[in-house]
Amino acid sequence: MSNSEPSAAPLLDEDFLARCAKLVLVSRNVLQGKVRGEKRSKRRGMSTEFADHRDYIPGDDLRHLDWNIFGRLEKLFIKLFEEEEERSVFLILDASASMSAGEPDKWRHARQVTAALGAIALSSGDRVHLRVFDEQLRTPVPPLRGSRSILKLVDVLEKLKPESETSLDKSLRAHSATCPSGAIQILISDLMDPEGVESAFRQIPGVRGESWLIHLLSQSEAQPDLQGDLRLVDSERQEHVDVTMTNSVLKAYQSALSQFREEIRSHCRRYKIQPVEVSTAVPFDQVVLDVLRQKRWLS
Repeated sequence: MSNSEPSAAPLLDEDFLARCAKLVLVSRNVLQGKVRGEKRSKRRGMSTEFADHRDYIPGDDLRHLDWNIFGRLEKLFIKLFEEEEERSVFLILDASASMSAGEPDKWRHARQVTAALGAIALSSGDRVHLRVFDEQLRTPVPPLRGSRSILKLVDVLEKLKPESETSLDKSLRAHSATCPSGAIQILISDLMDPEGVESAFRQIPGVRGESWLIHLLSQSEAQPDLQGDLRLVDSERQEHVDVTMTNSVLKAYQSALSQFREEIRSHCRRYKIQPVEVSTAVPFDQVVLDVLRQKRWLS
């Protein structure tokens, strides 16, 4: 199979979309006195799920009278329902040039996971915002709502191209300026920014809502299979370095990568961001249906 064939295939197939429709994003943070493990608020209104009664007050809508209780007690009660609270889900996708580096294809993997999370959110009634960045936040995609918007989301993702250098801090600052409190924010990125990530992570703290990180690395980045004299070229800045890949050099690389991962985990703990490390060696559907469910992001 050629390298071009997987890219030509749809990001999500119909069978997987059907499975997405049965899932829901699980928010665990407690905000404003409400447990957000469910997407329904406890605010009383006139929606569809019965919650309680209150005494009738002249002027109330007679359509909400409980005639069964009136028949038994000869008292007028208004039926109350729980209002369904629409959540905002922000999918923040790194589309910098480094996302096109590595094997298996990191860029396709990232878009598939993003599309799957968006499809799950749209199927369960959340409002989805796709925000794409490289050296800055790109022109926002209008908010999406309803399962009929899933194909539009997938279409937008299929047409995206990775470009330019990475600026996590600048991009997430621009995102944070218009992100409402209480939203679910999901950052999908390889986090390869020479300026580091701590300042950027301050922009999406979990204390203002729910913040998740999918830290994506390709198999070839996590475990490079390189030997001999090589010229390594930076995919974003096009700078290069000549190296001889020996066992000691590979060990030094693995040590630096382990330190990088631990720094990411440490910053996530500090800013209450829930991280998941993902390798492109793991098929994207397994990431969504197994890894993220085990993490209890989905139910």
